[in-house]
Amino acid sequence: MFAAFVLFGFQKLFMPGEALAAMWQTRWPVEHPWLLRFTGVVDMAGGVGILMPAVTRIQPRLTVLAALGCTLLQISAIAFHATRGEFAALPLNFILLPFVVFILWGRGKKAPIVPRH
Repeated sequence: MFAAFVLFGFQKLFMPGEALAAMWQTRWPVEHPWLLRFTGVVDMAGGVGILMPAVTRIQPRLTVLAALGCTLLQISAIAFHATRGEFAALPLNFILLPFVVFILWGRGKKAPIVPRH
């Protein structure tokens, strides 16, 4: 999950909106550049937030918060693309959503990370 969110965040932050619009076959990156950059920041923060607290065991609750943010991002993306009729974009969101929900549940309830003392 770390790699997917960091990759998507990197694309959204550093690639031109026109290039992403052509690659994704949608106009929203050009129509809403602020949303493109904002979701890029959320993707990057989510990816790093899922991995780093778990690896370092420093502030491991941040993994749960990052997974929550990624979950809300995927739900928002599904609603956004569905209302725009961009159904070709939905499979990726429906693939990512159960993974981040699993991390949210797993690190929140099933197997929380023990903080470093």
